Amino acid sequence: MPSCLMIVENLPLPLDRRSWQEATALRDAGWEVTVICPATERHPEREIVIDGIRVYRHPLPLEASGALGFLLEYGAALFHETRLAFKVFRRHGFDVIHIANPPDLLFLVALPYKALGRPLIFDHHDICPELYESKFKKRGPMHALLRLFEKLTFRFSDVVISANETFKELAINRGGKYPDDVFTVYGVPDLTKFKRVPKTDVEDTITVGYVGVMGAQDGVDNLIRAVAALRNESGLPRFTCRFVGAGPELASLKALAQSLGVADVCQFTGFLSGEALLAALSSFDIGVIPDPYDTYNDKISMCKVFEYATLGMPIVAFELAETKRLLGDAARYAPDHTPEGLASALAALLKDESLRRNHAERALERAGTHFRWPDQVSSLLAAYDRALMRRAGRRASSSEARTLRSERS
Repeated sequence: MPSCLMIVENLPLPLDRRSWQEATALRDAGWEVTVICPATERHPEREIVIDGIRVYRHPLPLEASGALGFLLEYGAALFHETRLAFKVFRRHGFDVIHIANPPDLLFLVALPYKALGRPLIFDHHDICPELYESKFKKRGPMHALLRLFEKLTFRFSDVVISANETFKELAINRGGKYPDDVFTVYGVPDLTKFKRVPKTDVEDTITVGYVGVMGAQDGVDNLIRAVAALRNESGLPRFTCRFVGAGPELASLKALAQSLGVADVCQFTGFLSGEALLAALSSFDIGVIPDPYDTYNDKISMCKVFEYATLGMPIVAFELAETKRLLGDAARYAPDHTPEGLASALAALLKDESLRRNHAERALERAGTHFRWPDQVSSLLAAYDRALMRRAGRRASSSEARTLRSERS
């Protein structure tokens, strides 16, 4: 049986939905899967087997603040990942090592095993240089360092899994990867597990919703300001705005809602997962993507794009290149990149039930046609087949790669 080691630093598994779906898909395809990830209060077990997947967890460093914080956080994480990778290699062995950023430093953990002939798969979840620029509104030495780390990660990777086609182009053009070594796997939900559930209570108000991280670059303040603008508009039905998630800006966002006089219609649920998350999402009548335009947001495929569409809800967003490419005319876009523009797009849907229904149907159709997890599994397995061929020291067709995988089973 072929085996792999996945290293994920951003979130613990199974909380990281994309990485967990990849791990379970590999398991179902006959791979022996081991994962290294951080531990949290909700996921404290250091060694555990979940659904046949071995999970090793390490202490989660404090969130970085500034250059020194960055070095301390990721230095501690790299130490634990290096320690655990050696433990996994000694106990179980592995044929492929799979790293998922951020950060773009995990190639350092993988280098000893590359020297032993284990191919490296880089799962490109985030574009860290652009994220830094978006978060801190500057470039400078740290941005240059992040570009170097990204370049080295691409350089040492045998195969790249890109989160979208824009990332694939970056891997080829900025990372210098051979196109046949880059595979796109979107983080779409698995419909066998992610589906709308009945509302627990029937409200006479329309629920406008946001789900996701609440950081400086996520634009949640745009939605709060849009809600304030809508409160001054006549002829609107009653509505509430539900914010699902947590992040470093949560306290300031609550304060903003209070200062703008809309705290009574802004509900902050905090972090949710599992059934509670699905119930909250299922309560949304309109899903909002308030992320503003910048070099980062314009290129990423946000999880909420797939989740809103999969659950069949009308979507309001700013006009971002990757978001528009994914949703097409299934979403309603703000006429400009301001909170007032967001409010205008929301107002049209709030006033017109038939328009909401029309956009919901388009979103559901879009999801059913383009956001299918089985299609992504095929691309994931093709990436792993390519990695096995790299280990065999030659390029080969997909059928030859599958033969090699069968021989190891």
